Amino acid sequence: MSAKSETKRLYEQVAEALAARIAAGEPRVGERLPSERDLAQTFGVSRPTVREAVIALELDGLVEVKMGSGVYVRAKRPTGGKAGETDIGPFELLEARRAVEGEACAMAALRMTPDTIAQLRALVDEMEDENARDVVMSEDADRRFHMVIVEATQNSAMIQAVRGLWDARSRSPQHQFLSQKVRAAGVKPRINEHAAIVEALNMRDPAAARAAMRDHLTRVIESLLEATETEAMEEARARIAQQRERYAATTH
Repeated sequence: MSAKSETKRLYEQVAEALAARIAAGEPRVGERLPSERDLAQTFGVSRPTVREAVIALELDGLVEVKMGSGVYVRAKRPTGGKAGETDIGPFELLEARRAVEGEACAMAALRMTPDTIAQLRALVDEMEDENARDVVMSEDADRRFHMVIVEATQNSAMIQAVRGLWDARSRSPQHQFLSQKVRAAGVKPRINEHAAIVEALNMRDPAAARAAMRDHLTRVIESLLEATETEAMEEARARIAQQRERYAATTH
């Protein structure tokens, strides 16, 4: 990407470049965009970044995603005549959360109390109950779970950082749109992963707590990639395996 675009988020740069091509009729309305792999190579970015760019184009009404088939041009101009509001991308947000919340979990492990452990276990139970009734309420319990952990660090800077990431999650139109997609695909908070975090915290083991949190958020990334897959299944398996390697490489 060009140096003059450095102030923009990477996925925004890709989305703007693709929107310009669509406006020029390359590809034309009804035609399929190049594969995610090809776009990633063309722009020199990761596939999750391309996925974020496609979400932005979907929100603008420029493209339509057909699961198992690909991404197709829907219109040459955005709905309303101009590109909509953008915010932090869902995958870059999860990468940041994994880094920050992993360390928060390690810090919290040394300051756990029986009351805090009981509170976390109650939230895991609440998530499990709400998964069967209302996934939105389960996601609310999920946020409270993560905030209880960071508040246990007793570090105001860490608390502010994690709260800011969760606020960005709620604020971002791109993340909200992705959330709708993954809920429709049946993705819900994972009970066993949250329970594993609680057990590591209960052991007062910082390394185990860090690993449990990072493993959980890595699996969240994987589940979102799988739930929003657009290409043929055989292509998807190969691509997701490569993405898993990329994210796993940053967990150590």
